[in-house]
Amino acid sequence: MKYVALTIAAAAVALTGCGQGGSAGNADGKELVVGFSQIGSESGWRTAETNAAQAAADQRKVDLRISDAQQRQENQIKAIRAFIAQGVDGILVAPVVATGWDQVLREAKAANIPVILVDRQIETSDPNLYLSAVTSDQVLEGRTAGEWLVKTVGGKDCSVVELQGTVGSSPAIARKKGFDEAIGKASNIKTVVSQSGDFTRAKAKEVMESAIKSLGNAKICAVYAHNDDMMIGAIQAMKEAGLRPGKDVLTVSIDAVPDIFKAMADGEANATVELTPEMAGPALDMLIAYKKDGKAPPKWHQTPTKLFLPDTAAAEYERRKTLY
Repeated sequence: MKYVALTIAAAAVALTGCGQGGSAGNADGKELVVGFSQIGSESGWRTAETNAAQAAADQRKVDLRISDAQQRQENQIKAIRAFIAQGVDGILVAPVVATGWDQVLREAKAANIPVILVDRQIETSDPNLYLSAVTSDQVLEGRTAGEWLVKTVGGKDCSVVELQGTVGSSPAIARKKGFDEAIGKASNIKTVVSQSGDFTRAKAKEVMESAIKSLGNAKICAVYAHNDDMMIGAIQAMKEAGLRPGKDVLTVSIDAVPDIFKAMADGEANATVELTPEMAGPALDMLIAYKKDGKAPPKWHQTPTKLFLPDTAAAEYERRKTLY
C-alpha cells in the first residue's frame, strides 16, 4: 500500500472536472475525490493509519488525496483550504491539536464540503461545522491503562512517570484524564513526573532520562505513556540507566503497535491498550452514504478499546508486523 504525500503546493492544483462542492467522478474512474489532512508520520501507529486509509480508499474506489502536515496545524489549515479550492467531495481531518479549527471548517461548510474527523476530536463553538467523528474513547483508553496499574500494583506504594502526548492534542488531554480518574481511587499510586514526549520516541527518551536522573532508579515504580512509541523510547532510556523495564519498572501504554508487542514478548513491557488504525474506512462509508442520500450519520462512531498483556504478545506481533 502506498502512502501518497500531497504537498501544500500540489494540493493547490485544481482537479480536472472537479467543481465547487463536489464531483461525480474523475478521469481515473474513481467515484469520489476526498482530501485527507493527516498529522504526519511521528509514530508507527500514524503510518499504519495512513496506509489503512489508502487501502480503504482503494477498496471503495475513492480518490484519496493525502497531505502530510508534519505535525503543524498551520499546514493542516493550508491543506484544507487547498482541498476546498479543488472542490473535493469531502475532507477527512486528523487534527493535530483540539482548538483553532472553526474558521477553516466554516469555509468548508460554506463550500458545501462535508468534513469528518478521524482519530481525534476537536473543541468547537459549533459542532455542526463537521459531519461526524471516527475515534476511540480516549478517556476510556487512559482509564483502562490506569485500572490495569491499580490492579497490578495492589496496595504497594507506586510512583509513576507519565509521558504525555502533544500538548493541546485531544489524546493527550483525554488519556491523562482517564488515567488520573483510575489511579485517583488508589491513594498508594502517585504521578510524580508528567511531561510531554510529543508522541515521539526521541523526545520521550529524553524525558525519561531526565526523570531517572531527578528521581533515582529506585523511586520509579511504573511508566505510563500516551502512546507506544514514547514507551519504546522510555524503555531504551531505562535500559541504558541499568533498569529492567517490565520487571524493575512496570509499563503501560496505548496504541498496540508491533514494537510494543515485541517488547512484551521480550519481557521489557507489561501492557498496551489498543487503538485501531482502521479509522478511514468507517469515515469513507459515512461520506459515501451521505453523498448518496443526504442523511447525516451519527455524530460519533466509536472504535473498540482492548487491553493486551504479554500472554498473547508474540502472536500479536506476528499478526500486526505486516500491517505497519
